[in-house]
Amino acid sequence: MMRQSPIGVFDSGIGGLTVVKELLRVLPREDLVYFGDTARVPYGTKSKATIVKFSLENVEFLLQHNVKLIIIACNTSSAWALATLKKYFKVPVLGVIRPGAKGAIELTRSRRVGIIGTPSTIRSRAYETELRQLGRGVRVFTQSCPLFVPLVEEGWEEEAVCLAVARRYLQPLLRQRIDTLILGCTHYPLLARVIQRVVGPRVRLVDSARRVALEARDLLEREELLRTAANGVARRRFIVTDEPERFQRLGERFLGHRITNVSKCASPMMAVTA
Repeated sequence: MMRQSPIGVFDSGIGGLTVVKELLRVLPREDLVYFGDTARVPYGTKSKATIVKFSLENVEFLLQHNVKLIIIACNTSSAWALATLKKYFKVPVLGVIRPGAKGAIELTRSRRVGIIGTPSTIRSRAYETELRQLGRGVRVFTQSCPLFVPLVEEGWEEEAVCLAVARRYLQPLLRQRIDTLILGCTHYPLLARVIQRVVGPRVRLVDSARRVALEARDLLEREELLRTAANGVARRRFIVTDEPERFQRLGERFLGHRITNVSKCASPMMAVTA
């Protein structure tokens, strides 16, 4: 019966919908439950202890929906909480850090890899750890980009201010002669065009979302958990802790199509204990 259970996905807000977008492409027959902790966003500026606590609560909430796999569609939670979640829960859990690092190792020619992300993700050094485990001799250069998320959520990807901010953030990495750049936040794929414009065509961008979706498919195949053919359309449910109307409005930009099934819960822990 677990074959018919949904995949659970969580993020601190709406950025994880870039992962959902790829899951819909790779696993179109699977049911999905997406949980966005929008009342407590952002995670990227919080302490490790707080991020781990919130992530544990998010998994507990998703388990109430009988999910067969949990995907942490958040670089910050993946960086700080993945090991703890794997320790405490039997359900398979995937993060976005290792798939992104693997993608960078496959693409880099000069072994000089840049990483951009939230302050907390960069501070965790999680990408650096994975890159150095996966590829000998890799040089890693990092840059925190805290203004990118609000620029995306304001819809200013095509504005001059966004290009100016991107140039300011990315110039130090370009001086290091990187040839590969990991987009270490799920909001950043929406900035891919402006980022590519700044770094130029010789620098390859790595978006973890596609690679996570492929890894999810491989895991479900190995565990014989792929959903069997069923009547009707696969169900997608979206649950947030605050402002469902804003989530729906912004989320449609991330997914590229309408979102109609958004509900609100007061908090993940209240939902678990209710």
